[in-house]
Amino acid sequence: MATYYKFLNVIEKCINCGACFAICKDQNKVPHGTARVQIVTINEGKPGEKNIPVSCMHCTNPPCVAACPVKAIEQRTVKDWQGKDAVVVTVDKHKCIGCGYCGWACPFGAPQYPHGLEGDLKEWEGIMDKCTMCVVPFVPRAGDLQAKARCGLFCSTKARLGGDITEIMPQYTEAKSHNTMAYQERPGVL
Repeated sequence: MATYYKFLNVIEKCINCGACFAICKDQNKVPHGTARVQIVTINEGKPGEKNIPVSCMHCTNPPCVAACPVKAIEQRTVKDWQGKDAVVVTVDKHKCIGCGYCGWACPFGAPQYPHGLEGDLKEWEGIMDKCTMCVVPFVPRAGDLQAKARCGLFCSTKARLGGDITEIMPQYTEAKSHNTMAYQERPGVL
């Protein structure tokens, strides 16, 4: 039986180090000017500042799939790095027309529409790109890679958890139960 692959973020732990961004760009060959994961900072420079990694969350009922008029986005079952069936949300760039409907439908703003691409990448200009759990690199190739959320593996503070929801949920619950707080929020500090 296939399991859903998801992301859970323990935002109290994110320090905006950029490791998730860097490994994603490297592993998926994402070109300059687009990103599959971004860090959004809320209340920057103020008490209560939070850094939130934002990417495709691989929804169980993805609104982007319903919004796509050409059915370029789909939930697919692929193999993960352990050989298990994993359900992830992917985009077929050969079908995508760059209409942007998926961007309007996505509550996380995950779909990106790269512009200013050069050379061999020019054919993907304006065509939607997003996180695929490292299954499909920026330039699609024949055959899928194994699902393995490298951004979660490279997160030094374990703020970003990615993978089989049945495996990461206990880790998330454990982290949240400790009521971890960012340094600037601890009482009596500063």
